[in-house]
Amino acid sequence: MAEAAGDGVSAPIPGRCGFYVERKRRYCKMVVGSGKTFCGEHANAGQEGDRKRIPCPLDPKHTVFEDILAKHLKKCNSREKPQPVYYVKDVNAGPEDDEDLPADQVPLAERAKEELDLLVKKLKKAVRGLNCKHEERILSHPALCEALSDPKNGDFAFKHLKQQASLLGNMEALGLLAAHRCFVEFGAGKGKLSHWINVAQREAENVHFLLVERSTTRFKVDGKNRSPDSMFERLQVDIQHLSLRKVPLLLEKGLPVIGVGKHLCGAATDLALRCMLESAGQDQGEPRDQPPRKRLKLEQQRDGLGVETQPTPTGLDTGLTTGLDTGLTVSGLAIALCCHHRCDWRHYVGKEFFRERGLGAAEFAALQRMSSWATCGLRKAPGRSDGSPPPGGGSEQWEEEDHEHADDVIMPSSLDGVVSAEDREHVGRLCKLLIDYGRVDFLQRKGFTSRLQYYTSRDVSLENVLLTAVPNPTG
Repeated sequence: MAEAAGDGVSAPIPGRCGFYVERKRRYCKMVVGSGKTFCGEHANAGQEGDRKRIPCPLDPKHTVFEDILAKHLKKCNSREKPQPVYYVKDVNAGPEDDEDLPADQVPLAERAKEELDLLVKKLKKAVRGLNCKHEERILSHPALCEALSDPKNGDFAFKHLKQQASLLGNMEALGLLAAHRCFVEFGAGKGKLSHWINVAQREAENVHFLLVERSTTRFKVDGKNRSPDSMFERLQVDIQHLSLRKVPLLLEKGLPVIGVGKHLCGAATDLALRCMLESAGQDQGEPRDQPPRKRLKLEQQRDGLGVETQPTPTGLDTGLTTGLDTGLTVSGLAIALCCHHRCDWRHYVGKEFFRERGLGAAEFAALQRMSSWATCGLRKAPGRSDGSPPPGGGSEQWEEEDHEHADDVIMPSSLDGVVSAEDREHVGRLCKLLIDYGRVDFLQRKGFTSRLQYYTSRDVSLENVLLTAVPNPTG
């Protein structure tokens, strides 16, 4: 759309492209050539010149002049690049030969009331005996006191600061904030959680951070945290393909790892758990269902494995070893959960937990989608129906503020006469509960004490459940 305007925008900025970007509700801001109305990307809109632009074969989201396609493909940012040493394809994906989902999954809105009733009956039977209400542990941490009292921070910043403060408070209560550790932040985004952990650990020695994020991110904060006693390293890789045991920093330092994440969406949580606890020997041909290794203390690790590690002044055990060849040790984790409707059966770590309750891939697929019922009726869409940010700019803020709410499953109106809104919310909560307890069960099988708790109030975030785990006190 070349000439439309909206929201009071009547003309493009002088010297900039005249193409109106409907999704962003503004004109393109690219600089145009002398005598041109449109930038190269939108030249076809005005049919300027004789050169034709076509979608890039590597990424159709952008276009290129057809006559220089070969040259463009050699330097396109979407071209396949050499993979880092810690990239192992599908190392954390879960087995391919597992139970498959039905090819023709029937949408919930098209299912008969009897079928939905049967699903709910199976769900209620499966959660029988589980604690349906978590303990509330809304804590804080001195590291964020100044930021929390700064009047310059608006509601948006305050909301996230409260969550980060409670995450740090819960980590400290579990003994996870200690020296001689490497914190692995999954789905790191701008790296703010690692930033505050670093602030809280200013006096601690030999603390390092690995920030795992599959996409490039603007406005990163890890560059502000460089100091002689701490190191921030970004790993631009999908968690599905990350082998922690091959990360040079961990090989060199031999530090115990602590996994953290704030609103780690759906399957990303399961991939992170597999990454920390299953992938250590997987790329060497070890079976995926191998039982957990016995816990080793630092002295045993140094003597038996020859891995140089720093003594732990706190006296805490380092954790559970997941790869004897490298001494990779997990000291614990704290992950704020999110977006259960984005889970995936192949990646899900709680399959055995589901099967013990008579549920399989088909039921998981339905319950996973029904989990969105817990919150979808309580949200006010911040943007447009197509998922684009609200008008008037601020797309970066919208993107982070509603990260845990983005692309949510829309509630079909056809269910209104089948399942009441109140029942839908209750069922959605039970679905989330069951999926989360499958993760707790997985961690317990791996030798950890794991629990679920409310780490913030629902007026701060509708996704307010924290998954924690620390090694069992006995080996």
